[in-house]
Amino acid sequence: MVRVLPYGSWPSPITAGSLVAGAVGLAEVVVDGRDVWWAEGRPEEGGRTVVVRRSPDGTVADMVPSGVDVRTGVHEYGGGAWWVANGVLIHSDRSHERLVRRTPDGDSVLLTPKPAAPRTLRYADGRTTPDGRWYVCVRETHPTDLAAGEPTNELVAVATDGSMRTDVVATGADFVAWPRVSPDGTRLAWVQWNHPDLPWDNTELWVADLAADDEGCTLSSARCVAAGGESFFQPEWRSDGELHVVTDRGGWWHVHRVDPHTGSLEALTGGEAEIATPQWVFGLSRYAFVGEDLWFARREGGVDRLAVQRPDGTVDDVAVPSGDGPATSLGSLAAHGDGIIAVAAGWTTEPAVVAIDPSGVRTLRAPRDLGLDPAWFPRPEPVVFPTTGGEVAHAVIHPPTNPNHEGPAGERPPLLVLVHGGPTSSVRTQMQLAIAYWTSRGFAVADVDYRGSTGYGREYRHRLHGGWGILDVEDCVAVARHLTDTDRVDPDRLAIRGGSAGGFTVLAALTFHDVFTAGASRYGIGDLAALAADTHKFEARYLDRLVGRWPEDEAIYRERSPIHHVDQLSTPLLLLQGSEDAVVPPAQAHAMAGALRDRGVPFALIEFPDEGHGFRKAANVVQALEAELAFFADRFGFEPADDLPALAVEGGSP
Repeated sequence: MVRVLPYGSWPSPITAGSLVAGAVGLAEVVVDGRDVWWAEGRPEEGGRTVVVRRSPDGTVADMVPSGVDVRTGVHEYGGGAWWVANGVLIHSDRSHERLVRRTPDGDSVLLTPKPAAPRTLRYADGRTTPDGRWYVCVRETHPTDLAAGEPTNELVAVATDGSMRTDVVATGADFVAWPRVSPDGTRLAWVQWNHPDLPWDNTELWVADLAADDEGCTLSSARCVAAGGESFFQPEWRSDGELHVVTDRGGWWHVHRVDPHTGSLEALTGGEAEIATPQWVFGLSRYAFVGEDLWFARREGGVDRLAVQRPDGTVDDVAVPSGDGPATSLGSLAAHGDGIIAVAAGWTTEPAVVAIDPSGVRTLRAPRDLGLDPAWFPRPEPVVFPTTGGEVAHAVIHPPTNPNHEGPAGERPPLLVLVHGGPTSSVRTQMQLAIAYWTSRGFAVADVDYRGSTGYGREYRHRLHGGWGILDVEDCVAVARHLTDTDRVDPDRLAIRGGSAGGFTVLAALTFHDVFTAGASRYGIGDLAALAADTHKFEARYLDRLVGRWPEDEAIYRERSPIHHVDQLSTPLLLLQGSEDAVVPPAQAHAMAGALRDRGVPFALIEFPDEGHGFRKAANVVQALEAELAFFADRFGFEPADDLPALAVEGGSP
């Protein structure tokens, strides 16, 4: 029997602890012979990443010792910290950032020298040469004197014999990525770019002749193959030596065949869909060659779909079931037999490692068993809504969903607007317990792909140029008004939450608009000028595109920074921050808290001393989410069914 209770007060088996209990993040599938390898992020093990191997007989084993964290700090966001070939694993160890080689019998050898200062030499995105002698990868060298300037990014070849030899093979660009060795070992392709661009802006595709033997590893005849004001993603050599790459030169990210001699590119896929995703991390893969067939994932209509292009150009969609519906999120594609291995998830299932071939779909690594009926998970609704300037924006609406409870007649649910980070990113198109946590308690959730998000073409992605802090904020306000105007949510109980760049949007929405009645900012940006002056190399010039040139456009930075307009802020706010954050330094949260304190606006600040940019450790994930529920419950006047820790709010109760 369904029981009537006020929205927000519904009891739910989806606790904050269940978000991390047994939770595993799956990524970076690599097929090595008959073995399938992947990476697992484990919050319950301190947030470390573990490399796992599945043998043909189904045996699954961790391939690094207990306590080893396979991560890298290149670009601060990492990814691509390992590779395996012929059973030999090469990986970065987060504790010291040096490369380690591990053989099938368990022996390990350090491959890179000890840096002059801890973690000042970092490595990512590597591939071994066909003979296994060299590991060609990105190296990021940080100066030991912080006043000496920004890190240097280069392509290097690391000897795999333990001699500590490292040869620089490509240098000069501000950033390099995707070093890919041809199947015969005679050529190398890579992507590079310079400030103020980021990898989703304007990049260059390069190819060079590669000589790698006992005498060393060198490049010759290096040439820029293409650089037409476009974003390149995932260059790959087919087994016959033909080069391919994803580029958005036609307005959407699609796979192209490359002629390295003439620089001509031939589009193989097309339409209003995107194969690439923004390269915030290394180790991404969205297509794979299976013989002469091209298997690819594409974002279309707000979700991922899988397809195969045959040699004659015909394209067949591939159905990938996930739970009680189709897979809506696909990634980490790798060729395997006459099909692929991928990480797949749906609206009612968390990610799984699956094998997909003409015979069907097999699960190699199942998602955790939540012990919950699918009726607890919301069925999302993609919406296109009107926003400012006569334009439209996108969002995914997750309605309140609880099989045992419903709200009183005439009452509308509170709304939580979620703002993704980046800002060049997108909403996650899969089941998220972090969203079901709210919907199962009676919240409606709007996950917003504001202008500037990815998945809708280059024009929409770049629409935020010059408009960050304006257009993204207007879109979040617009979706809240759209849902109140259609009588779907309570206009007096509108909350907004975001992290990093999304946290900036939260702060700006609360400061410059009078729509939301509560907010939560996770490691958000309050002072754009401070971010421009004090952030890491990868994003050092990001704001040149999004806001304006620094310091020439200082007035714009000040105008859009919430910290300078706190006199306009009267909405209660929860601030969550990691003390070790190198992307958005803790000083930003402290400054915002100080201004709120002086202003007398109710707020709470929780700082996690053992976290960086994003919360990885289980206890901190739980504390942050429970603090948000306690804060919103106090603000919106409902009694949660949960037994929540007390939250100290300064400036009086909201």
